[in-house]
Amino acid sequence: MTTELRQLRPDEWDDWYASVERVFGGTPEAPEERALWRGLGEPERSLTVRDGSDVVGTAGAFTFRLSLPGGAVVPAAGVTMVSVQPTHRRRGLLREMMRHQLADIRARREPLAVLTASEPAIYGRFGYGAATEAVSMTLDTLRLSVPALPGTDAVRLRLIDPETALPDCEKVYDQLVAGRPGMLARQPGWERLPLLDPEADRDGAGPLLCVLAEVAGEVRGYARYAVKAGWDGGGPDGTVVLRDIEALDPAVHAALWRYLFGIDLTSRVTVRNRPADDPLLHLVDDIRRCRVTVRESLFVRLVDVGGALAARAYAAPLDVVLEVADAGCPWNEGRWRLTGDGRGASCERTDDPADLALSVRELGSAYLGGFSLSALAAAGRVRELRPGALREASVAFGWHIKPWLPHGF
Repeated sequence: MTTELRQLRPDEWDDWYASVERVFGGTPEAPEERALWRGLGEPERSLTVRDGSDVVGTAGAFTFRLSLPGGAVVPAAGVTMVSVQPTHRRRGLLREMMRHQLADIRARREPLAVLTASEPAIYGRFGYGAATEAVSMTLDTLRLSVPALPGTDAVRLRLIDPETALPDCEKVYDQLVAGRPGMLARQPGWERLPLLDPEADRDGAGPLLCVLAEVAGEVRGYARYAVKAGWDGGGPDGTVVLRDIEALDPAVHAALWRYLFGIDLTSRVTVRNRPADDPLLHLVDDIRRCRVTVRESLFVRLVDVGGALAARAYAAPLDVVLEVADAGCPWNEGRWRLTGDGRGASCERTDDPADLALSVRELGSAYLGGFSLSALAAAGRVRELRPGALREASVAFGWHIKPWLPHGF
């Protein structure tokens, strides 16, 4: 086999992206979707593997900033468009691309790599741990209700073209980023992603709509959605297909949901990606009518263990020595003393005896506060070497709000 791994040239993007489409089902994306990804793509961070003139492997990364417990927003590489053609599987191409990419991320001084996985079993081998969850819901709006909270009547709702509303929606989104771990501070161009609405992808629904929520003239929230008409023998049976909903306070949040529940000719709302602790689950009067499903979403990989662990805050005072295993990034191997609290942390090399032993994958899962070290220990993935250390670290790594990735990449 004579394959070549190298950086993608901008003029090769179309063939490169077509090879990604082929691996992920072979159906070409709508022109507007392809154009968006081409505009957001970073050829200087994209790898291509060629066998002669054929593209047989791909991997890319976006330059992101990710929110952490405590409010810090730090650089992170958003790993994306990873593929190997079926003709070239099991030849080490994926491992070589991952090795090359992690070395590049380290050289760029980005402490974290993140991704969403089409096949989660693949990426644990490379040190990525599932770190956030996404909730999907199908809400029976004929049998559920949302109460009017104090202040709800002061909220003015206004239907507006999604394009026109975009600056106001982004102002709301930007105010939320630091308050919830796992959110992406949107870089220029990424604000276009929530507006992507190819007709071929609507599955019978109408075009994207937007409702703004205002209080005393200030936009305090929004919802973007579409309506899919439906009829059965008993009459109208439409669906509100909710794309996203954000609010800066409980009254606005309740007002938006009351609006969505009351749209004429519909009997349900569906939404595919909400936080695991979404307050709607505590607003409605019957959670069983919400038909909730949960799945993992963002995977996190610490590329610089010391820098990453020092960048976040901790829910309780912590002083622990971690014995870290990391075959993919050998510079992370060894013992690290982590000390921190709600104001910040430090993480330095040490020769002191270890209190906990784990791999970088487990650190990724616990890093944003979404999964506890105690749960990982119960699965045999973390070893306690000093009695009491597991409980102390598990409490400190937790956070008061669940981490959440609002959109994919």
